Amino acid sequence: QVELVESGGGSVQAGGSLKLSCVASGRTFDWHAMAWFRQVSGKEREFVAGITPAGGTSSYANSVKSRFAISRDNAKKTVYLQMNSLAPEDTAVYFCAASTRIVPQESADQYEHWGQGTQVTVSS
Repeated sequence: QVELVESGGGSVQAGGSLKLSCVASGRTFDWHAMAWFRQVSGKEREFVAGITPAGGTSSYANSVKSRFAISRDNAKKTVYLQMNSLAPEDTAVYFCAASTRIVPQESADQYEHWGQGTQVTVSS
């Protein structure tokens, strides 16, 4: 069982940066691909970025590529999302997710464990 707790959300002006963290409990964190999703009220949850269990490979949604960076520290059981050049359209609740698949998937139904989410608000 993996429990996930996100932190680091907040309000920022366009062009600013935020770094999200997701701390996992349980013994099998380094067996899981990890990902960040985001969701705007009334819309489906959207894949943002994913990373393989050892951290060697990452993938990104086209909308955030070159602005966001996902990383993980397996010793700390933590995955991060560094978000730069934020824009109002990045406003959403951001969720951390864990999957027993090796390659992070872009479909939310491939993830077994979810955090509670953290709000990111970007003002223009």
